[in-house]
Amino acid sequence: MMKTPNKTYKSKTAALLDDPYLQNYRTSIERRKELIDYKKKKYAGSGNLADFANGHHYYGLHKTASGNWKFREWAPNARKIFLIGDFSDWKELPEFELRRISKRGDWEIELGDEKIQHEMLYKLKVYWDGGEGERIPAYTKRAVQDFNTNIFSAQVWEPEKPYVFKHSRPEAEEPLIYEAHTGMAGEAEEVSSFIHFADDIIPYIAGCGYNTIQLMAVMEHPYYGSFGYHVSNYFAVSSRFGTPEDFKYLVDKAHSFGLRLVMDIVHSHSVKNEQEGLARFDGTIYQYFHEGEKGNHWLWDSFCFDYSKPEVVHFLLSNCKYWLEEYNIDGFRFDGITSMLYSHHGLGKDFTSYDDYFQGDTDEDAFCYLALANELTHQINPKAVTIAEDVSGMPGLCCPAAQGGCGFDFRMAMGVTDCWFKLLDIPDESWDITYLTRELLNKRAEEKTISYVESHDQALVGGKTAIFTLIDKEMYFNMHTGSENLIIDRGIALHKIMRIATVFTGDSGYLNFMGNEFGHPEWIDFPREGNGWSYKYARRQWSLKDNQNLRYRHLLNFDNEAVKLAGREQIYKFDPCLLHFDNQDKVFAVKRGELVLFVNLHPEKSYEGYGIECLPGKYEIAISSDKKFSGASKG
Repeated sequence: MMKTPNKTYKSKTAALLDDPYLQNYRTSIERRKELIDYKKKKYAGSGNLADFANGHHYYGLHKTASGNWKFREWAPNARKIFLIGDFSDWKELPEFELRRISKRGDWEIELGDEKIQHEMLYKLKVYWDGGEGERIPAYTKRAVQDFNTNIFSAQVWEPEKPYVFKHSRPEAEEPLIYEAHTGMAGEAEEVSSFIHFADDIIPYIAGCGYNTIQLMAVMEHPYYGSFGYHVSNYFAVSSRFGTPEDFKYLVDKAHSFGLRLVMDIVHSHSVKNEQEGLARFDGTIYQYFHEGEKGNHWLWDSFCFDYSKPEVVHFLLSNCKYWLEEYNIDGFRFDGITSMLYSHHGLGKDFTSYDDYFQGDTDEDAFCYLALANELTHQINPKAVTIAEDVSGMPGLCCPAAQGGCGFDFRMAMGVTDCWFKLLDIPDESWDITYLTRELLNKRAEEKTISYVESHDQALVGGKTAIFTLIDKEMYFNMHTGSENLIIDRGIALHKIMRIATVFTGDSGYLNFMGNEFGHPEWIDFPREGNGWSYKYARRQWSLKDNQNLRYRHLLNFDNEAVKLAGREQIYKFDPCLLHFDNQDKVFAVKRGELVLFVNLHPEKSYEGYGIECLPGKYEIAISSDKKFSGASKG
């Protein structure tokens, strides 16, 4: 990559209907806009969404102004409810029976201060016609597991000295994202903690040049191996990593290093567990979820929310507000929104026509919910960032609701990683540079995207990371600095090229999953019966990057150089311009701001004096994948 003094600033964002192909769908787009406005007025009235999204202040367990405790729950199909717990010796006592206070199904109880104490365990015992069951309150702010019985209970969390944030939120920047998972962030074969992540991993991330952490698996989930995607308790941090105060410390620590913290938020589906989650909470499936097949995600083995119900929207919007205000986070990456947006959940569906986005398969209630969630998030924190994970490519996700869009700040450029891994499956000489450059640079004019070579998805058991796809078993034997191995040399070279090309051509941001910056070996596999409940593959072997005799450190050094260059030059403020590509030569060149990227992917030829038309001036090499790092004999 070379540096030149010329700059070209990024053009203004286009409007959704500037796309001439969308003119045929103007009626559908206008209808969505009207539906968003209608629902906003329905929920917020003459006020705003932030006033509506206060379910967490009303429901659940709270201290009153008088010092007593008040608990409320929404359970319309219930016939009788008791609070049971340490305070009642887990018995259904008359003094702990809730009373129904509204026709819509709200229940309430008020108890004296002496009855409830910090860290007590409790649940609800819910009765309905023809059945009964123990339930964890929907708005509980902490749930803990008894590791002898594996049973979860709600826990009273009212510390005498709650954590006080010391650092303000960092200013918004074009995101250079480090995707991470707290539990597998340690090297020991165990579940790591919020405190370890804060003290040991956050300084490392900052030192690597990233400015944003995207943290997975924050919300409580009963099965560790779900990677945090089978959520049970939406207002509770996962207790296996620490306490609410520990997570606040982690967020504050990130802010102290100038890092923003964006959390994965899973509003696309919910775990089917009845005793831990929302499933059949009041004896019905349809309280929070659709009935029948519409409410069943057969592939994920989970239930799908009914976004047409005001109570469900109230619950989910309140959840957004809670995380922003209680934990001072900087935004959300909304997971699995393809599943939300379509009745077919995107399963087995190829999106080949604009009809696929605007016909009967689209769940417009879900689209409206996402638009309201985006508006609420930015209303509470104007600097917040929202990211959409969508494989369908629906137009308008990153357009304002006023244009009939959904209001996300960014979407994941999922076609980029698909492109790289498709190319890795074919011989080098067959790589299509036209296809590659199109995927690297292609985006809708009105949207901002975040590119990545690989995320956690590519590393899960059954798949392979980029480095393992490139090197495979040779990684076990020939990653030492003195190795003479063409497979290793090729793998390291391509690993570097893939990253610098993706960082440099990304529209508005870049993402890397924890450990991939130094080519972490093997896959991710959480403890389960099939692997003997082993943590061997549910951790990060950080010592590999520090070993002076191994070549992982060369990959890390290059990644650090590339990410820091992107941040220092603020490359995402400028539009990328494709200067040249040649399928036969396997060469392409892209200009961005003061930088020009030259990429040679030919498996045999190294070019000298290769002619590409650029502006006249003096150029110098800013970064090179051939450069030797840290005494390496090879790049």
